Amino acid sequence: MPTHQDSSAVRLNYPTAQFMTSAPTLALCPDDTGAEVAFAGRSNAGKSSAINALTQQKALARTSRTPGRTQLINFFSVMNDEARRLVDLPGYGYAKVPEAVKLEWQQHLSDYLKGRFSLRGLVLLMDVRHPLTEFDQMMLGFADERNMPVHILLTKADKLKKGPASAALQQVRSRLKEWEDLVSVQLFSSLKRDGVDTLAKRLDEWLKTPPQ
Repeated sequence: MPTHQDSSAVRLNYPTAQFMTSAPTLALCPDDTGAEVAFAGRSNAGKSSAINALTQQKALARTSRTPGRTQLINFFSVMNDEARRLVDLPGYGYAKVPEAVKLEWQQHLSDYLKGRFSLRGLVLLMDVRHPLTEFDQMMLGFADERNMPVHILLTKADKLKKGPASAALQQVRSRLKEWEDLVSVQLFSSLKRDGVDTLAKRLDEWLKTPPQ
């Protein structure tokens, strides 16, 4: 495993990812040390499928036939190192739940994104056919408040032909031009594993083990 001295060239083995714990609130999350990257997206954006594609595991992140059912913050260690973590945030905006529950989810997301010191970056997943929803804008706003980098996955790219997919990518980049110093965007398909390597390289940058 790389040492701190060569961490600039670190390449992490994401298939080693293992479930650590789940937490309903920021207060019950693991110790706020090391480095972690959070995955966020509407409940039908393919977030669990993307995590499973990255880790080459079929059910590390649970996929549900009822989008939005998971209301917990789920933590996964990488390379048997709990100082490097992937975090699966609750899906938002699709589940048929009471408005009060949705508002509670939103508050937990806000608390986590604004108050988690070890959070190094946010992977924001959007269906390539329906990008930049109200939820997506809200998440970008949270990240902007912290000056935190965001890597956007335009998921389900296999649903579009190459031309329309490329056009959608350019449209999102254009609309986010004011945030180009913090935000990067790519096409992604969990089904075909397109874009997994690009995602892994970005995570490698964010999950360098920080000085302790």
